[in-house]
Amino acid sequence: MTSAGFNVTSDSLVIYIICSQRALHRPMFAFVASFLLNSLTASTLIYPKILSDLLLSGAGLVQVSRTLCLCQGFFVSSLGGSSFMLLSAMAFDRYLSICYPMHYAVLVTPAKVVLMLLLCWMLPVILAVVSTLLASRLPLCRAQLNRAYCNIYSLVSLSCGGAEAQLSGIYSLLFTAVIIFLPAAFMLFSYARILFICLWRSRSFSSKALQTCVPHLLVFFNYSISVYLDLMLRRLQSNRESHSTLITSILMMLVPTVVNPVVYGLKLKEVLTHVKRLLSCRRDS
Repeated sequence: MTSAGFNVTSDSLVIYIICSQRALHRPMFAFVASFLLNSLTASTLIYPKILSDLLLSGAGLVQVSRTLCLCQGFFVSSLGGSSFMLLSAMAFDRYLSICYPMHYAVLVTPAKVVLMLLLCWMLPVILAVVSTLLASRLPLCRAQLNRAYCNIYSLVSLSCGGAEAQLSGIYSLLFTAVIIFLPAAFMLFSYARILFICLWRSRSFSSKALQTCVPHLLVFFNYSISVYLDLMLRRLQSNRESHSTLITSILMMLVPTVVNPVVYGLKLKEVLTHVKRLLSCRRDS
């Protein structure tokens, strides 16, 4: 409960600072605020249910309706996919800023930033809607999940099999490839290009460029580790319920969103300066 409250408070603080400070009204900080808003949405829509289930369950199992499980799976898929899409948008923004500084203002206009944000949010939502509709048609032969929350892949694993289950499974793989692996590959390519450019530039330019990329890389690796753990959990899901599987699924959801505002609040110098100023003003008053 404490981690969820910290996440909501810290996300809201960084978003407020970015929105209220005119000096931070730039594409990079627009993407950061949107990413933290996505994290804040996950905190308010997903975490309260998970935490209430943990408090009520004790040593037993928590029963949820199929509709509620589908809704939770939809939000997990759409918001998780949006996180990776937004991270890839940040990488693209940093790539253009560092590799094409003279053309950056023309390439990254406010209108294009809005279009990129809409793409990052709408594409995962549309794909998650289709995935949820396919999963809703599957007959279930089992009813127990070895994790603390529902996702679409887990529902497919509970089905009785057949052509519809295979179709839903194939679509889940396609969803993962489009929303997670392709953006991750694009991010690695962008940061590799940035590193290559920095090797040929002056030390001061390279230091400043890499400093703006470090927070994004930290968050990217944070999310990548979480996805890797999720893939491992899917392998374990066919076994009986284990406490290690449940604990790992909880940490996989909580840790990334708790770390995000800390990274952006402490690693981005412009944001950290305004955070210190805001906290000092409140302390003086």
